[in-house]
Amino acid sequence: MKILRGHHVLCIHGFQGMGYSSEFIDKMTEIVEDMRNEQMTFPVRVVQDLDEACFSCPNRGDGFCNAGEDSDDHVRNMDSRAMEHLGITHGEILDKNALIRLTARKIRTEDLNDICEGCSWLRYGVCKEGIRMLNQKFT
Repeated sequence: MKILRGHHVLCIHGFQGMGYSSEFIDKMTEIVEDMRNEQMTFPVRVVQDLDEACFSCPNRGDGFCNAGEDSDDHVRNMDSRAMEHLGITHGEILDKNALIRLTARKIRTEDLNDICEGCSWLRYGVCKEGIRMLNQKFT
C-alpha cells in the first residue's frame, strides 16, 4: 500500500523531477513511476498528513512540514481542498487505478488555482499540464 497526501494525488500527474532535494526527487520519482504504471495496481491511502514523499523531504519536521512558519497549515489545507474536490476523506483507501480515474473525472486544470493556491510549484505550469493530459487520456 502507498500512502499519499491529498495534494500529492494531483502532483503526481505533472511531476517533472523538480523538488526540494535529490532524496525527495528520487522518492517522488519512484512514487510517480508506480502511480503512472498502468500495469501496476495496489491500494492507496489518501491522507491529510505526511506521506512517503514527505519522509524524504528536507523540510520534514517531527510529524509536520517545517518549510516555513505556516507551511504545515498550508499543505494540510491543500490536502483538504484536493480531497474535497475528489470526494474522499482522510485515510480512505482506493485502488490506484480507480484513484487515477477519479482524479481524471473530478479535477480540471482550473481547479488547481483554488486547490493549490499559494503553492510555489503552481507557477511552473507542470501540474496543470499533467492534469490536462490526464483529462485528455480519459475523455
